[in-house]
Amino acid sequence: MRKDIVNAGLGMLVLTLLCGILYPLLVTGVSQVAFPGNANGQQVFVHRKLVGSKLIGQSFTERNGKPDPRYFQTRPSGTSPADNAAGSAFADYGPNSVVTERALVANIRAYIALNGRYYPGGLTAARVPVDAADTSASGIDPDVSVRNADIQAYRIAAVRHLSRSTVDRLISRFTGRRGLGFSGEPGVNVLELNLALDRIS
Repeated sequence: MRKDIVNAGLGMLVLTLLCGILYPLLVTGVSQVAFPGNANGQQVFVHRKLVGSKLIGQSFTERNGKPDPRYFQTRPSGTSPADNAAGSAFADYGPNSVVTERALVANIRAYIALNGRYYPGGLTAARVPVDAADTSASGIDPDVSVRNADIQAYRIAAVRHLSRSTVDRLISRFTGRRGLGFSGEPGVNVLELNLALDRIS
């Protein structure tokens, strides 16, 4: 009996040392050397000040909380408060839910209100991209579709007094490829795009 207790205690101590201390230190060390950007959450610094992460969406708003028209906006956030990385989640309402329908309608209206007056010929609900109407699975997606960015580009060019070709070049510069070269759709990183806009204007 005593031998079993001693063996169990030693086993627990050894496994705690291996799995709870040595293995995490090894993985952390290797990741810091091989993939420092990913290991640290793809943090973005401007003048040595942390301004965000390439992996987490963030709101670009005015003091009153409304979207700032000078910046590209990410897709609607599914967290409360918006773009809260600590509360990443998706809504569990079905596609036929009244709550889902109301949220989609509200998001479409907000998108049209922000971009409609700048879009040639006016912007209708049928032209609003899906990622401008619905949240992502994480609720904090940092990217928008190329179509979404193209629609917002009319507003950005007008408000910042830039040519469309200048804005289009920036969109192309910060458009990522499909995952593994074939999965999903190309996405435009909103944080990097907005920081580049601030640099040129």
